[in-house]
Amino acid sequence: METSSKVTLFEDIFEVTALNPDGYKFERVNRVQAIGNTFNCDLLLDINCEIYSLKEADKFTLVLASTLHLDGSPADHFAYAVSSEPTLADNYEYVMHGRVFDISYQKDGTAVIAFSYGGLLMRLTGDQRNLTNILPDMRLYLLLKKD
Repeated sequence: METSSKVTLFEDIFEVTALNPDGYKFERVNRVQAIGNTFNCDLLLDINCEIYSLKEADKFTLVLASTLHLDGSPADHFAYAVSSEPTLADNYEYVMHGRVFDISYQKDGTAVIAFSYGGLLMRLTGDQRNLTNILPDMRLYLLLKKD
């Protein structure tokens, strides 16, 4: 069984600084640019704006987790079964499942991590010391809730 510290791989409160910063707008998708309050990470995140909306200056908690099981038991990342048992997702408003597809390390100690959530992309950039729990090809959950 995994410990609680292994379930939550990363957590921070972010503030939205821009929506669709490159000027591109897709049907049902917004690209959110945000900055982390605690670890000062830069975030670029695609979300389905038909089911979850964020606007500039909104603050939200972002969690990256290895499993949704509250007891820390490993997740089956290849199948999803609806359960009546409480899960980590119950405490959040928006949840996606995906994988890490690229990690690059800069000479200044910065890590740039790219994720894919079924075509919705995320890039998290920050001090590699704060992102050490995230590994290449890792499958994980992204959980969001507005603060």
